Amino acid sequence: MSTTIRALTAVLATGTLLVAGCGRGGPGGGDDDKVSGGKIVLAVLNDQSGVYADLSGRNSVEAVRMAVADFQAKYGDRALTKDIEVVSADHQNKPDIANSKAQELYDRQQADVILDVPTSSAALAVANVAKAKKKVYFNIGAATTELTGKQCNKYTFHYAYDTFMLANGTGSAVTKQGGKNWYIVYPDYAFGQDMEKSFTTAITAAGGTVLAKDPTPFPNDNFSTFLLKAPGLNPRPDVLGTMQAGGDLVNLVKQYNEFKLRDKGVKLSVGLMFITDIHSLGPDAFAGTTFTDAWYWNFDDRNRQWADKFTAKTQTRPSFAHAANYSAATQYLEAVQRAGTDASDAVVGKLEGYSYDDVFARNATIRAEDHRVIHDVYLAEVKPKSEVKTAWDYEKILRTIPAAEAFRPAGAGGCAL
Repeated sequence: MSTTIRALTAVLATGTLLVAGCGRGGPGGGDDDKVSGGKIVLAVLNDQSGVYADLSGRNSVEAVRMAVADFQAKYGDRALTKDIEVVSADHQNKPDIANSKAQELYDRQQADVILDVPTSSAALAVANVAKAKKKVYFNIGAATTELTGKQCNKYTFHYAYDTFMLANGTGSAVTKQGGKNWYIVYPDYAFGQDMEKSFTTAITAAGGTVLAKDPTPFPNDNFSTFLLKAPGLNPRPDVLGTMQAGGDLVNLVKQYNEFKLRDKGVKLSVGLMFITDIHSLGPDAFAGTTFTDAWYWNFDDRNRQWADKFTAKTQTRPSFAHAANYSAATQYLEAVQRAGTDASDAVVGKLEGYSYDDVFARNATIRAEDHRVIHDVYLAEVKPKSEVKTAWDYEKILRTIPAAEAFRPAGAGGCAL
């Protein structure tokens, strides 16, 4: 572990990061009477010790700190307040812990906004707390479309991606490329159940068939029962669609390769993949796999410049979750600045319908109808190791999927704000 990461870990262990100085009022101190408690508090709630720790975790806290620093550098004495605090907590991917941590962050630590929250069951629990407390919540790490569907609420915004986006990109593309018959395995909780439904819909619409589908325990380190079943199905599937993520995905793909399913004619399709997953096993483990990515660090100069700053602080390349947490924190602070207050209703009003373009979200709009943030996404393919010329440059972007095409249409999910 590098000195930088050890230092970051030590600081994060306290659970609270004071990002800005002690200026509250006075010359250049901003209008602190317009922010609750004299300061703005951003809370990052995520998995910092389990299967999703690498793809987001503590490095997402660092990304939020970067957003605060950049916001303060931009506005200086014109900022509503100089006192901005970042706090964090580990929800361990458990909805009951996410619920209690969210209440603690909003009530005891006076968080103005909660960010991230991977694991769909945990995400939905936090959405309920945000609604009850009337506090802002930006979900980045969870995929369930219920956040902008029947379980939507005024204070919750869904930021980076969702199961419709993933299926609309990957499920449709792989089926149209010849992967007509699918066997889907999915983690047995809200995320996996939503992924299975979204992919089945997209595959069927593209002319394919889901031959079989099986739920798997979550978390899980042994997928042999499901993998050995695949080549024995009649007819044999063209595609094994895995809906696992993070550490579970890494375990499944490792076993997929050990059982040589590709040699048996069963191609791998990954519903949700992060660059950290590819790095864990190496690109050859995923070579040729098509998937949908919300953001890629080496897409263009703008992304590379931000990624270089992130890497200098964390010693690793950013996943799309890291970049999205930076972006969401930035857009929250910008909305507070426009509103002239951190009062939740006023901030929500400045977010709804807002269009922007930043390092993560290109051609973005925060839809007022359901609080889905739509933005350009990318159909990508994993390069073989022989084509990787730069460290961490594992993806070949096949095409950009425009924001208006990538996400479920407004109104289709049954959201009533």
